Amino acid sequence: MGKRILVVDDEKLIVKGIRFSLEQEGMEVDCAYDGEEALEYAQKNDYDMILLDVMLPKRNGMEVCQTIRESSDVPIIMLTAKGEDMDKILGLEYGADDYITKPFNILEVKARMKAIMRRTGRKEPARKEEQILVKGDMKIDREGRRVFIEEREMNLTAKEFDLLELLAANPNKVYSREKLLNLVWGYEYPGDARTVDVHIRRLREKIEKNPSDPKYVHTKWGVGYYFKG
Repeated sequence: MGKRILVVDDEKLIVKGIRFSLEQEGMEVDCAYDGEEALEYAQKNDYDMILLDVMLPKRNGMEVCQTIRESSDVPIIMLTAKGEDMDKILGLEYGADDYITKPFNILEVKARMKAIMRRTGRKEPARKEEQILVKGDMKIDREGRRVFIEEREMNLTAKEFDLLELLAANPNKVYSREKLLNLVWGYEYPGDARTVDVHIRRLREKIEKNPSDPKYVHTKWGVGYYFKG
């Protein structure tokens, strides 16, 4: 795929295995073994994706993810040895795009990566009149994957943008959580509906003046979510 990837894990054998497999796919791979080293790499280089372990020396993966999110929307997949649902959701709360529980199959890792890259890669240009979606004081640049409200740019993660773009392009159409998982994550996602709820909540916190009384993204109780057109 010709992509540049940062792999962060303190278990060197895991890093070595991931690196070898990704390089076989033609990717350029940098490796870091603690949180501080990961941040140094992330600040100095542009990556197409970061694989980030939760349990790291010096600074844990949650802190690293949160810090990266302050300045970048690079896709981040969290690697975690813990299987509890709340830990997975917590990873998404900090801005991760996906999570994989250890032990994992490298083929699954690559499938998740490719699915996210397909969603976040530059798409075929839409027709001229559809490249920019204007919804009240919100402007969505679909090709540039940028969102502005009252001319101020919102810093959305890749998944938050995908959710907003889908809902805004189909105003007043209600999507169930399961449908959003399938459409936005791009494959049969093994997570549960709470993944969508977490992303919607984070999206509202960024684009709504009053997230508890949203102007844009609304809930149809018992059904799902929709963008008010």
